[in-house]
Amino acid sequence: MANPKRSWKLQEFTAHGADVNCLGLGHKSGRVMVTGGEDRKVNLWSVGKAHCIMSLSGHTTTIEAVRFGHAEELVVAGSQSGALKVWDLEQAKILRTLTGHKAGIKSLDFHPYGEYTASGSMDCNVKLWDIRRKGCIYTYKGHTGSVSCLRFSPDGRWIASASEDGLVKLWDLTAGKLITDLKLHKGPVNTVEFHPHELLIASGSNDRTIKFWDLETFQLVSSTEADTNPIRCIAFHPDGMCLYSGGKDVMKVYGWEPIKCYDTVAVGWGEVCDLSITNTQLIAASFNKTNVTSFVVDLEKVGPLGGNGAGSNSFHREPSSLNNSRKSFVTERPPTQSTRQASEPKKVEEPGDKSDDPEDPSGADIQNPAEYRELFQVNSRQAHAAPKKVEKFQPPPEETASSESQPVRQRAVEKKESTNRNVPQRPVERSPQGNRNVPQRPVERSPPPQQQRSPREEPGGINAEDFLPRQPAARAQGATSEDDLHDLVTKGHNPMMTVLAGRSRNLQIVRAMWTSGNTKTAIDSAVSMHDPAVLVDVLNVLNMKTSLWNLDLCTVLLPQLKELLNSKYECYVQAAGQAVKLVMRNLGQTIKNNISSAPSIGVDISREERQRKCTQCYTNLMEIRSMMEKRQDASGKLTNLYKEILLLISTLD
Repeated sequence: MANPKRSWKLQEFTAHGADVNCLGLGHKSGRVMVTGGEDRKVNLWSVGKAHCIMSLSGHTTTIEAVRFGHAEELVVAGSQSGALKVWDLEQAKILRTLTGHKAGIKSLDFHPYGEYTASGSMDCNVKLWDIRRKGCIYTYKGHTGSVSCLRFSPDGRWIASASEDGLVKLWDLTAGKLITDLKLHKGPVNTVEFHPHELLIASGSNDRTIKFWDLETFQLVSSTEADTNPIRCIAFHPDGMCLYSGGKDVMKVYGWEPIKCYDTVAVGWGEVCDLSITNTQLIAASFNKTNVTSFVVDLEKVGPLGGNGAGSNSFHREPSSLNNSRKSFVTERPPTQSTRQASEPKKVEEPGDKSDDPEDPSGADIQNPAEYRELFQVNSRQAHAAPKKVEKFQPPPEETASSESQPVRQRAVEKKESTNRNVPQRPVERSPQGNRNVPQRPVERSPPPQQQRSPREEPGGINAEDFLPRQPAARAQGATSEDDLHDLVTKGHNPMMTVLAGRSRNLQIVRAMWTSGNTKTAIDSAVSMHDPAVLVDVLNVLNMKTSLWNLDLCTVLLPQLKELLNSKYECYVQAAGQAVKLVMRNLGQTIKNNISSAPSIGVDISREERQRKCTQCYTNLMEIRSMMEKRQDASGKLTNLYKEILLLISTLD
């Protein structure tokens, strides 16, 4: 009987000696993966295998973004310092080191023809790099938030950039200018993808929607309904017939004309990071701490290609979502000379190429030579160019063993355990110096094999006596009651229970004031409680409701945020940092305009009050800035947060 599984976990393994920050799948074969971590290494893997093929070193700060070239012959990695390194996998060596960004790299992509790469950074800029000429061709400026995703169009003429400012920008490479803004998302945009053939682009956002845009009119084609979680990544089917979206623990399949959800598949991949489609299977990967997990979804069992998904019976593998009136990308490569003229640098900015430096510490450590040769050497790549059937990943066998077979397996296990327990007896008998009576002692203590109890026969649940103090006499007399057990279990936890009960009461008070409609009073109450945990809970709500922020709240909360940024608890610092970022994005320009405006003529109480609040906010923000300047060079997870806060506050200058 065919295995009915539609999705399954392929593998989980430890990828780095420190936390993993990013990963990328090879989108040509779907069989290779690259990861970057806080250990400043870039590791290459074969999907489905737990051993590292090659480890690339040379970065001096943590790796924040990685990306394969289209033919999987190059890898580019961007670090927290803003430096990029490009490796040639065939020759197992560093090809280029490119510097110029002022903050960490968050997104990367290769041009379809391979000679160029693009990078998006926390400094809000997009840079186009010429790998051959070792320099920056152009810097595209305009975003006001970190650039979270970059994609070249299939014809190589445009770059699409998605940002935390909620915008998708389209840039013309040959003209070096902005074409248009796509700005109907209501939250940070996490991912953007071009249709493989049509003049169409899709974007996924924290507002939990995917929007489809026509690239002839730059108008919205359609938008999905709000999902339950933010959209992490998206991928068009190679034939362009549908789009797959990855959210937290779920994959959905969409058509866009009209908008339609063909199928939904529950996949326990957590915060999925990348998707690749090959051989009617979707390969996905996610990371958590030092571990990376890969997953497989059988698209032949998922609508619209197959399965029981909505619309699967009417799709029949035909690209029904294609609009015949929409033009297609021209993907034939133009002549080299015209390409070179079209991409002539408008302005060279900080090329900073150090790849020819003989002291460049970058290196490649090939840890699995056989697999490296198979995947990345020339002969293998030439063989790849010819049609080659790639074996599908097989789902794990179903646990459908009958109950009759279980006792047989159990008896085999018991027999093996019995044999293992008797193994130590033989070397004791061979001991020339030992007493002849010694070997008999372990034999007498060992129970006969037929008296051994299997794990299935052991009583389940928790044994209460394991939690009790060692008092054999008391237990023998049956002196322990349920009340005694309860007291023993809860002993030592009373202080924590008291703290949690008090925090719950405080939150109920804040909630009662909040629901009455007076947000300012609720915030004042939370601050007066002098409980950082309560304040952080309130901040987490405010961070999700950005429309609630105003000058009144800023004057109350900014001094508290300054204290929370000094906390030893990472979650407190994260919440406070996110709040500072929201203050700068929503009210930064207002604060700047008011503190730099000329004094009013006559008496204007409301303006004077607004100016007083802005001055107070400015003072607190400058104090936060000085704190961040001292910490921006420290290592750790929060370094990016500190740098982003600094960049935003610098706009007040």
